[in-house]
Amino acid sequence: MKRLILALQLMTSLPLPSVKADDSDFAASIRWFPAAGIAVGGAAAMAMMLGMRAGPWVAALLALLAWVAMTGALHLDGLGDIADGAGAAHGDRARLSAVLADPHIGSFGVVAIMLQLLTKLVLLRLYAEQLAPWGLVPLALIARIGPLAWTLWLPSLHDGLASRFRQGIKRAHLIAWSALALASCVMLPALASAALLIPFWAWWLRSRIGGVSGDGHGAGIELVESALLAALVLAR
Repeated sequence: MKRLILALQLMTSLPLPSVKADDSDFAASIRWFPAAGIAVGGAAAMAMMLGMRAGPWVAALLALLAWVAMTGALHLDGLGDIADGAGAAHGDRARLSAVLADPHIGSFGVVAIMLQLLTKLVLLRLYAEQLAPWGLVPLALIARIGPLAWTLWLPSLHDGLASRFRQGIKRAHLIAWSALALASCVMLPALASAALLIPFWAWWLRSRIGGVSGDGHGAGIELVESALLAALVLAR
């Protein structure tokens, strides 16, 4: 339970009690990242249901606001940082590290975040007309299986948040959550596209960035979520 609370504290903005934890507890909290997706997806689904009383655009907007509020825009920040790094570094690893360490956001990051929000809004608008809101719950869960896989598959870009998780994750945890994700694909087969999306992001990070960091995890979650939304909409 302690590690679940740590995962929720890190991945959501839920008001939770503080818990006493050591480094091993923090590292093991990554095992519960997909569970945080249940909270995020549940909040977005409830907001969408409320918004449907006023129409699909309102439903989409409320769902997006709930999505961003529940994550505290944490993953959007990672997306902006990765966009700045990839856009400004031009293959220079030293320059890349400097850009990722810079707390300020550049033009690449601003554009990436704006496009991501617009993409999600439009896809949620289409989703609201075609599918039941509850489908956002397994979608958000599956997107957060990504960090488990990327931690296992990729080298750490630097000593930081992402590198600390390496000691807390094993293949058995990835397999267990993947089995649950597979079960949800029975009702929503398009979610199975995550089996391609998650490895693709790992390949992109390795080839363009050189490894994974907290920013890489956040950006990947955002992009996998949008891609899964698109898959669900297009599969109808």
